[in-house]
Amino acid sequence: MISRVEEAVRAFESGYNCCQSVFATYADLFGMDRQTALKLSSPMGAGVGRMREVCGAVSAMSLLAGLKYGNTDPDNQEAKTYIYEVVQEMSNRFKQDVNSVVCRDLLKDVEVSEGVAPQKRDKVYYDARPCSRIVALASKIVEETLLIDDYM
Repeated sequence: MISRVEEAVRAFESGYNCCQSVFATYADLFGMDRQTALKLSSPMGAGVGRMREVCGAVSAMSLLAGLKYGNTDPDNQEAKTYIYEVVQEMSNRFKQDVNSVVCRDLLKDVEVSEGVAPQKRDKVYYDARPCSRIVALASKIVEETLLIDDYM
């Protein structure tokens, strides 16, 4: 499989939020069409609904893990445990690089506006944020964790 990391970064830099950029780049590999993936992941950007909580790229990793390993049996403790293990492993790898999974922590050096309306996307916006690098990092973790069989 060819890496899609750059595709995810391009999606982010074209205006999609962080979660959409990562999730929609890989969702087709797990049977979900792009339009559905974009809709499903749209509220998770900017730290879930622009609340600056869990980073959207981390949410995307979790959602993709769910598409691959998700549990549908409420009584299957082993499956529940396994998906949580995968999500925590991916999140820990993410934290090793950027020290947090929380959007406001990742943007601590960036002045962000209040409210629900997204900020205008332009060169200044992208240059001031670590988000393109964060989207790339999450995409790399997805490829190395969820798509590893495709590289062998």
